Amino acid sequence: MSSLLHLTASARRDSFSRRVGEAFADAWRESHPDGAYVLRDLAADPVPHITEAWTELCDYALAHQISDPARLHEAVRTPAQREAWAIIEPLLDELLAADVILIATPMYNYSVPSSLKAWLDQVTFPRVSLAPRRFVVASARGGAYGPGAPKERFDHQESYLRDFFQGHFAVDDTTFVHAELVNSLIDPALADLRPKHDESLAAALDAARTLAKDY
Repeated sequence: MSSLLHLTASARRDSFSRRVGEAFADAWRESHPDGAYVLRDLAADPVPHITEAWTELCDYALAHQISDPARLHEAVRTPAQREAWAIIEPLLDELLAADVILIATPMYNYSVPSSLKAWLDQVTFPRVSLAPRRFVVASARGGAYGPGAPKERFDHQESYLRDFFQGHFAVDDTTFVHAELVNSLIDPALADLRPKHDESLAAALDAARTLAKDY
């Protein structure tokens, strides 16, 4: 049975990244009526930042060459580590149960929200591969960061996530769907770019729906 883990990270309840993510999720669920679906809102229910106990678990797993996630619990040896593991385990279980991980996230300050970074930190352990799982990132950005855009080099959102999934999770299958120029809706200096935002959003919603049918 196919399964989808849907993460949202926007601080806004009505956000463009949520809309693009929901377009993918709705189409995926329509194409997989018997599939499992889990939604976790990282903004409404934030994941705690890692503690020293988490670093101890990570060090133990590395020192003892534990790369099977089913064995990570072996690293738990102290009360503080048990508290850390109580946070990690349900997050890791959700992640490992999914075939597809959908991350709906805005670009904040050229990168990702701290809520998403906190989740990534909690579920990431040395040499624990998530292949062949597939990742989809549905994002919204205030400006334009695509190829040839003046701010292309400031895009540390897509480059960070792509490198993270490849470097830590050994996952090469990551697809990005971006809705850009969101700030043209509120910034008078960008008002003339509103039509380009409208085009970008429409294309992102269409791409998300189409992409979901192949997942």
